[in-house]
Amino acid sequence: MRSPSRGDGSPDRGSVTAEFAVVIPAVVLVLGLCLSGLQLAGAQLMLQQVAASAARALARGEDLGTAGRLAARLAPGAMLSEEGQGSVVCVRASSSGSVARGLLGAVSLSARSCALAGGR
Repeated sequence: MRSPSRGDGSPDRGSVTAEFAVVIPAVVLVLGLCLSGLQLAGAQLMLQQVAASAARALARGEDLGTAGRLAARLAPGAMLSEEGQGSVVCVRASSSGSVARGLLGAVSLSARSCALAGGR
């Protein structure tokens, strides 16, 4: 009597294992890209918050050093630049690649926020 599991000569034998071995790395790569995208989105939101907080601080009359310390507390490595436009104070916050690093490599992020000078 022959065993059905040995020598049945089926050409599809083991194909599920091979397909599974090909699919698993692709799924892991897609999952890694999704998580990296979420990390970058979180970094962008934090950078926007830093720019808004720094713009409000400068609009209240505080100096750029105080706003920079606030930014360093919220997002270490973020760089601020002030852009005055009349009665509106604008701040651009940008991050180097080391802050926003994902699976795709280093990504530069920036955010801009404005506040009415004098807090009125």
